[in-house]
Amino acid sequence: MSELANEPSARSEHAKGVVGGTAIVFGDDVNTDVIIPGRYLVSIDPAELAEHAFEPLGPELQQRLRASDVVVAGRNFGCGSAREQASTCLIGAGISAVVARSFSRVFFRNAINTGLVAVECPDAVDAVEDGAEVLVDYGAGTVTVGGQSFGFAPYPPGLRVILEAGGLIPHLMQQAKAGQRG
Repeated sequence: MSELANEPSARSEHAKGVVGGTAIVFGDDVNTDVIIPGRYLVSIDPAELAEHAFEPLGPELQQRLRASDVVVAGRNFGCGSAREQASTCLIGAGISAVVARSFSRVFFRNAINTGLVAVECPDAVDAVEDGAEVLVDYGAGTVTVGGQSFGFAPYPPGLRVILEAGGLIPHLMQQAKAGQRG
């Protein structure tokens, strides 16, 4: 399983608004029931959930996922049931970003709240092949693939601070600590 999300270099890059690595490509309408089957929703542990990420698609795909850092997908990624564990299991599998044509709105917000970068960039999706290196700069609003840069609306500062803290709960904890010092 990839440990990229936990490595100091990945964390420092994330703090700068930049994440990336090797891509795994999916099509349209990737459902949360496929991302993490409902029978595993009793857990909130990212590593445990990651063991079952994309389980319905077989062990070969799961191995490819664990060797990847960025999920690239078509339209409506994360459709289906509203479950935070869908983004949590991707983080546990070492995924630092999802680049898609579009997202289920609930998945998008859950991704931000759990610290997973999620960007809509259809032109980049068209340029990515399985195994390609993808770099996402969510502060500048670019996805770079094979030397080409593709633009998207940069994250506003409020969402960037949540991502840079590692999610909404860590962000709120940082704010509470800062308030206690003052």
